[in-house]
Amino acid sequence: MNELDHNKLITQIESLLDKARNQVAVQVNNTLLVTYMEIGRLIVEDMMEHQDDENYQKATITTISKDLTNKFGKGFSRANIWNMMAFYKEYGSVQTLSERLSWSHYCELLSISDKDKRHFYEVECINSKWSVRELRRQISSSLFERLLLSNGEANKQKVLDLALKGNEIAKPEDIVKDPYVFEFLGIPEDKPMMESDLEEALVRQIEKFLLELGKGFMFVGTQQRVTFGNVHYYVDMVFYNKILRSYVLIELKTIKLMPEAVGQLNMYLNYYAAEVNDENDNPPIGLILCTDKGNVDMQYALGGLSNNIFASKYVTYMPDKEQLLAQVEAVILKNEEKNKK
Repeated sequence: MNELDHNKLITQIESLLDKARNQVAVQVNNTLLVTYMEIGRLIVEDMMEHQDDENYQKATITTISKDLTNKFGKGFSRANIWNMMAFYKEYGSVQTLSERLSWSHYCELLSISDKDKRHFYEVECINSKWSVRELRRQISSSLFERLLLSNGEANKQKVLDLALKGNEIAKPEDIVKDPYVFEFLGIPEDKPMMESDLEEALVRQIEKFLLELGKGFMFVGTQQRVTFGNVHYYVDMVFYNKILRSYVLIELKTIKLMPEAVGQLNMYLNYYAAEVNDENDNPPIGLILCTDKGNVDMQYALGGLSNNIFASKYVTYMPDKEQLLAQVEAVILKNEEKNKK
C-alpha cells in the first residue's frame, strides 16, 4: 500500500471513530439528563408527601447527598440534589430537553428565575453552540437586557420574540448591542487609554471579542486602508457578517461620541460599497464604539444618511444587572403608555 492510500484509509478510520465517540457522548449525556430528571421527580414527590415537616425535608436532602456520594462518588452534593429537583420542576418532561445541552448547561440555566429570559439563553446556547463558560459569561454580561435596550424599543412582544427565537439576525440593527462589554480585556474601570491600545487589546482577545459581537462575524483585519484621491484613511477594525452578507466597519473611540465620527464612518461605508463589495454583498454596516454617546442626538447625527450606521457605548466591566433590568422595565412601561394614547 502506497503512502497516499494509507493516509486515505487512516482518515476514513479516524472519521468513523470520531463519529462513534460523538454518538456515545450524546447518548451518555441524554441518559444522564433523563436520570437526573427522574431523581428530581422522586425527591420532589417524596417532599410533597412530607410538605408540612420542614425538618424532614432538610434532613432528607443531606442524607440523600451523603448516601449517594458514598455509593456513586462525586456529583451528588446538596447543591446538585437541589438542582435535580429544580430541573424536574422547571422542565417537567424529557421531551422539553435538548440533547445539545449538557447537565452543566442546565445548571447554569436554572440560576435564572425568569422563564422568558431563561428560554432566551437556552435557545441562544443551542443556536450559537456556547460552551458552559460562554453561557455563564453571556448571562453575567446581561445579554438579554442589552439586546432589549439596543434600539430603545423594548416591549413585551420583543421579550417574547427573544424568548421563543433567540436573537435572530435578519437586518443590520439586529447585530447591535448597547452596551458592549469588554471585561475580558482586564482593563481597570475609567483607566484612560488610546484607541490604538484598545484596538490592540481587542485583537489579542479576538475570539472573545467575536463572541461579544455575536453570531456570524468573521474577522477581516485592522487598519484597513481607504483611499480618496491621494489621501489614505484607515478603518479601525473590519469584520464580515456571513448571515447578513455585509462588511461591518467598526470605529473605536476612547472618548464620547462626536458628530464628526459619524461623517468619517459614512465616508468609509461609501468607499466599501463602491470599491470592496461584490455583487453578492449587501450594503456595509458601520458601528461606532465609544465610551459615551454624550449629548449627541443620534436622530440628527444619523438622520438622512443612506448607510447603516450605529453607535453604542462600551464598558470594560460587567454591567449592573439590576440597573439594566430597571432600564428595560422603564422602556417597556414608556412604550405601553405611548401605545395607550
